[in-house]
Amino acid sequence: MKHRILILLALAPLAPAWAQTASLPETIVTATRIPTPQERLPAATTVIDRQIIEERGYVTLADALVSVPGFNIVPSGGIGQQTSGFMRGTNSNHVLVLRDGVPTNDASHPSGAFNFGNTLLGDIERIEVVRGPVSAIYGTSAIGGVINLITRRAPANRQAQPYGELAGGSNYTGRGVVGMAGTIGNTDYGVTGQSLSTRGSNAVAWRFYNNQGERDGLRSAVITARGGVNFGETAPANVLGMTRLDGLVTMRENRFGLDSVPNDNPNYSGDDRNWMGFLRSATELFGGDWTTGLTLSATEDRRRYTNWRDSLSSDTTDDLYRGRRERLAWDNTVKLADVGILTASNLVFGAGSEKESAFTKSVLGLSFGPFRQDVDRSQQNAFAYIGTQHRLWERLDITTALRQDAPDGFDGATTWRLGGVLSLPEFASRLIASGGTAYRAPAIFERYGISNFGFRGNPYLRPEQSSAWEAGIETDISAGFTVSALYFESRIRDLIQSTSDFKTNRNIARAHIQGGEFGVNWRLSDSFSTRAAWTVQEARDEAKDTPLARRPRNSASLSPRIAPKVDWADVPNARLIIAPEFIYVGKAWDYVYPDNGGFGSNGYNDEGFVFNMTASLPVTQQITAFIEARNLGNRRYEPANGFVIPGRSAILGLRGVF
Repeated sequence: MKHRILILLALAPLAPAWAQTASLPETIVTATRIPTPQERLPAATTVIDRQIIEERGYVTLADALVSVPGFNIVPSGGIGQQTSGFMRGTNSNHVLVLRDGVPTNDASHPSGAFNFGNTLLGDIERIEVVRGPVSAIYGTSAIGGVINLITRRAPANRQAQPYGELAGGSNYTGRGVVGMAGTIGNTDYGVTGQSLSTRGSNAVAWRFYNNQGERDGLRSAVITARGGVNFGETAPANVLGMTRLDGLVTMRENRFGLDSVPNDNPNYSGDDRNWMGFLRSATELFGGDWTTGLTLSATEDRRRYTNWRDSLSSDTTDDLYRGRRERLAWDNTVKLADVGILTASNLVFGAGSEKESAFTKSVLGLSFGPFRQDVDRSQQNAFAYIGTQHRLWERLDITTALRQDAPDGFDGATTWRLGGVLSLPEFASRLIASGGTAYRAPAIFERYGISNFGFRGNPYLRPEQSSAWEAGIETDISAGFTVSALYFESRIRDLIQSTSDFKTNRNIARAHIQGGEFGVNWRLSDSFSTRAAWTVQEARDEAKDTPLARRPRNSASLSPRIAPKVDWADVPNARLIIAPEFIYVGKAWDYVYPDNGGFGSNGYNDEGFVFNMTASLPVTQQITAFIEARNLGNRRYEPANGFVIPGRSAILGLRGVF
């Protein structure tokens, strides 16, 4: 496998010497904590901005991430239900999700994983995805990568800017967004409310003989408020400069039906509540060369799942999960003076502490007696980090990061990251290489959970550890046409798994992952552009010598954008935006259920192909009409064996910024 990937790496980006430079790149904060042009980052990154979210009709975070290279979305049910994300073949709990830089993974989840299916995007300005180990910057869980959700910002030149969306369609689906943002003097604000209601679809695979055809709907409501105020002005050296205070609070509640495989449970339902908020300060010192600030944040999740007796089963479920995170962080960015060949230098450093708490009370009523799982504990972590960013000879960008974490219960975790980008303007190319380490601290349930069937968590668990590296090239074949190829490899040890008798957890597993990411970005004109990505990977459980579950060997996406001009009297230079999206996911190792709904066995889950398409057209200067069509081929693909994606659907709507 490695040899095939290396050959592809060598051939994919070949370009003639007359290649021209591409357009200006995105600026990204998440990869280094410093706003940096994407082409100067030694990391594989993807940016999904507000324009892309709207033009492609992304409603949930899972929708937006489905075409990200190296990222595999696996829903275990319909919209709102548990949806896992596997980045570069790592586990679903190896992805850290941030909201404006604040960690949001659910502390009450048995393994600390994030649910990608229940986050709506009406209040999100952009999504930054960084692939690869970044624990040296963000700490635990960032083995596979980090996803940062950045909240909508207020316009600087408007005191009040309303915006909204109203849409409805298949499966009795209705959704809406309403918001207002603006800047008044030195104060800015933004408030967004959003809702989604749908009858949903039946997520149990139709191939099961005993399928009941029961739909599982969702009702979701979210409100987000953000505000900020600036004090003072940027001052001369050695004088205190401008200070900014800003804060955010967001609250969400989802109520939904749940599916089980291979036998459905018509009475199975869930209620998922979340709130998070932060207060943040940032003060400029010495003429703005040093910015220092504090962030105080908290997140809380409350989930309850219930299933009562019905004609199909006498078993019952009543599960309650409550998780909380509290965090205080001190962050600093210092602009360093140029020294000879060393330019554009920055230093970041900081420290902080965080506490997570979990309460779980899970009761499963079985015919032979109740099964209970419980936990009510907390754990703390203190951390410190430092990083640098430099440019040498105006063509070589170097970044470094080092972090020390000191979680409860085990020796501290030291992680590092080193990367570089070499610009080769003579060949219109950039060489990228990086390496580093990462870790995941054991979740509270893994350490302290208990059950009445004899399971006891293991408080002596060690953190999961990884080391990884990547190298690649990006080449501008011509103006607007860029190809890229990158090889990645990681090894993970001390993976936490249940013992063979299911009595406790141990650090008994290890994994080896290698693969390649290949991309094409072609902008022919303002009327046509397209992005294509292909990921090939091999992720194996080295202890068992088997593939890791739900990691496809191949996945690919093609995302054209067709934007012809429309002769529209009320809207000068209007364009009809047509945005098809083709998603392919190859076969993946999984637990495969037979059609009769009986006991299954390990094997390969079938591949899947999904075709989505959206179209939007301005009808006035402020209002745009749109249509979103999903799964136009009506494919019955099962991302997790037994759970099928929704069938063909369509949504019509209007959105506007006034």
